Amino acid sequence: MPIWGIDLGGTKIEGVVLNDDKLPKILVRKRIDTEAARGYQHIIRRIKLLIDTMAHELGYFPEKIGLGTPGAIDPISGLMKNANTTILNGRYFKEDVKKALDIPLQIANDANCFTLAEYKMGIVARESPQANVVFGVIMGTGVGGGIVVNGQLIHGRQGIGGEWGHNFLDISGGPCYCGKTGCVETVISGKNLERYHHEKFHESKKLKDIYQGHLSETSPNDSHTINRLITQFGRAMAGVINILDPDIIVIGGGVGNIDLLYTEGLKEVKKYVFYPKLDTIFHKPLLGDNAGVFGAAYLT
Repeated sequence: MPIWGIDLGGTKIEGVVLNDDKLPKILVRKRIDTEAARGYQHIIRRIKLLIDTMAHELGYFPEKIGLGTPGAIDPISGLMKNANTTILNGRYFKEDVKKALDIPLQIANDANCFTLAEYKMGIVARESPQANVVFGVIMGTGVGGGIVVNGQLIHGRQGIGGEWGHNFLDISGGPCYCGKTGCVETVISGKNLERYHHEKFHESKKLKDIYQGHLSETSPNDSHTINRLITQFGRAMAGVINILDPDIIVIGGGVGNIDLLYTEGLKEVKKYVFYPKLDTIFHKPLLGDNAGVFGAAYLT
């Protein structure tokens, strides 16, 4: 049976229909603007429009659908939280979308969808199909994570399963948008690495240029920032491994493209892991930006 997924972003809404969940083949894929500035109800109407458009092309409507969102549904209150499309926060978003579509609906945040997609049809399925415990990481503008155990997402009692980005790491990270100080996200996200570099050296540089300056060995300032990233990545990731002990860790997002994380970074992880050697397998993702919408489809 075909599976349907929608990935809701701040600027775009993407939809996909896969022929089934075993040997997935794309039947249709569409993308439209979110138009979030036009309001909460308009976003819901845009989601319905996208589904209607795909259904018209295929000649049938979905029996159920998965929806990836920029935030998470609080399992206790039922309200959306932590969405960077802030108009969604504090709303009964799942219920409102479900009412508009009149079909069963499953929702998960973007990090969970990323992890599920890489497990089902991405790098884990290709390279390590025997893996039971997978931790998916997004290290980009922010830092997030998702956990899959035996093919199932682990949301947790409070809907914060995998949210390693808001573990405490180092006071030097400063205040976090979540209201705490020194979170992993404030220290090793791309945005905050650039902020740290600017504050320390009074240089406004993109992370990719800082990284190139380090590789070329022409800038002690750039090397300082990258070495700090590697050290703090090791500490943060070791904390996850000591608790979860996953078979595989998949690292997505722009910061995850820094190759040194997979060499020098893993040496730092090993220093803090409660085991004589580091046996965890680290992978770059296979699906890239496609993971969110594919993962949403697999929610069903």
